[in-house]
Amino acid sequence: MSAHGYADSVAEEIRPAAKPRSRISRMEEILSPSSRDTESMKILHLANHCDEIGNGIMNVAVDIACKQARLGHRVAFASAGGSYVELLRRHGVEHFCIEQPWRRPIALMIGAFALRRLMISFKPDIVHAHMMTGAVLAHYLRRSASYRLITTVHNEWQRSAIFMGVGDLVIAVSDQVRERMHNRGIPSDKLRVVRNATLGSPRRPAIEAGHQTIILDRPSVVTVAGMCYRKGIAELIQAFSKVASEAHPNATLYIAGDGPDRKAFEALAASVPCGDRIRFVGFLRDPRPYLAQADVFVLASRSDPSPLVIPEAREAGCAIVATAVGGIPEALEHGRAGVLVPPEDLESLAANICYLLSDPKERLLWQQRSCENLDWLRVDRAVEETLAIYRESRCCDRYPDDPRG
Repeated sequence: MSAHGYADSVAEEIRPAAKPRSRISRMEEILSPSSRDTESMKILHLANHCDEIGNGIMNVAVDIACKQARLGHRVAFASAGGSYVELLRRHGVEHFCIEQPWRRPIALMIGAFALRRLMISFKPDIVHAHMMTGAVLAHYLRRSASYRLITTVHNEWQRSAIFMGVGDLVIAVSDQVRERMHNRGIPSDKLRVVRNATLGSPRRPAIEAGHQTIILDRPSVVTVAGMCYRKGIAELIQAFSKVASEAHPNATLYIAGDGPDRKAFEALAASVPCGDRIRFVGFLRDPRPYLAQADVFVLASRSDPSPLVIPEAREAGCAIVATAVGGIPEALEHGRAGVLVPPEDLESLAANICYLLSDPKERLLWQQRSCENLDWLRVDRAVEETLAIYRESRCCDRYPDDPRG
């Protein structure tokens, strides 16, 4: 060996070990385009059920799981089952029937053992919990596993939402949800935002141009929401009664949705002036035919973290009136894509519905604004942001509650 070569070999032996890469450098590597294109993960989604009942949490979870599988990841879904199981399977998502009923301790214990067996056999890289029970179970079961736990906070107004903080990273569905959960005690460095999106959903088949399945009485006011007081249905009924009795006697309000307070709302509608102009149409698997014919779409929620119907109403080109609560202002680009009104303000709600019904030019202007800049409301964007959060969680050597120390 030459002196030069010998010196090189000695220098190699005594050279200090390379410093571990920083968290930031590892994140940059994992989030790089090459990683994004080639890395495949084993992802397990957890939810109480997968029924098609108009539940936004379930719709978001199913959309993400289906799209992730189409991108080449191995994706599984554990729940008590439901009508979405066949859709999941068609998109390459494995479904495992595991009940997670937190109100039934014995059944919950059985579900926990079944979930533990699944963790051992499936060996997920990521467990993504969409509901509280799954999040808590996954947190305790991973003491002998190596997956990263991601949780998504949908309904921040629920007291149990604080338990979603057990995740390594916690996804909030709007900036407002992130702020609320931080105020409730989840550290800011754990919180990430992925705004809900529904355009291009695998749950929704494409509608051919010109296809029309219903004809609404005009002028029409449409809402799509769960039948509960939190969705502002009572306020909308009273505001519409004022609009119909004072300015637009031929207007019709179509209320699409179902829920625990439907009978109370039907009784309220029967008691107000022009109540015969209010139609309850029930739960719609696909509300797009109603949205396509709405003269005005209204969402009068008292609180709403990130409603999926706003993107659908925008895609349909609706003129929108909605309350400035939760994630609604973000979905309407803070008033650029729809008229925002204060919650529980009957006068303002009625005045703005009347304003859009009375002025065709203004209504057309808001319809045009509504359907501009829609790309960010596509499911593909939400899926890519979610996958980036998965990769971020995996690039970190350790989290404070990581069982591996």
